[in-house]
Amino acid sequence: MSVRQGVAGADVERVVLLSEDGRAIGTAPKAQVHHRDTPLHLAFSCYVVDSSGRLLLTRRAWSKRTWPGVWTNSCCGHPAPGEAADVAVRRRVRQELGVELTDLRVVLPDFRYRAVMEDGTVENEICPVWVASCPDPASLAPDPDEVVEHEWTDWARFRADVLTGTRDVSPWCRLQLAAMEELPGPDELVPGT
Repeated sequence: MSVRQGVAGADVERVVLLSEDGRAIGTAPKAQVHHRDTPLHLAFSCYVVDSSGRLLLTRRAWSKRTWPGVWTNSCCGHPAPGEAADVAVRRRVRQELGVELTDLRVVLPDFRYRAVMEDGTVENEICPVWVASCPDPASLAPDPDEVVEHEWTDWARFRADVLTGTRDVSPWCRLQLAAMEELPGPDELVPGT
């Protein structure tokens, strides 16, 4: 299945628009969704860990429409219309980071947030949170149009630093880590780590 839908002869990535109760109510071109009155739409976040339990952090490319140059979780994205969530996560991680995932599981299926940038641009998403293993961290090949920098870090230290305010990250990452505070670390969340 294609994740893009042709419009006037061009490929346009589309996102799924949602009602307040989370039902799909239409689609819109991704390039036109994020502004001062961003409609509620479907997204996902993924936290990737290696076999040592280290978390992959990424710094968003400077060309990103929302939160450019900001450190965040491993990968974020939007399922295409009709695309299963797990398929979307695997697709986007492969495109953005060049790795295949194993042990993919959703840990916050109902996560929702709204955040406003200094320029007034809004993120407004129902954004289930996933955790997965990366069996071959050496194969990591981030797309420079998406990721300007990356690092592997200790999960517990990263979470503590974000929650105490000593490490700045995207607003969704901070909120997700707070929501995951009662969940176990990657040793328990992802089999085999």
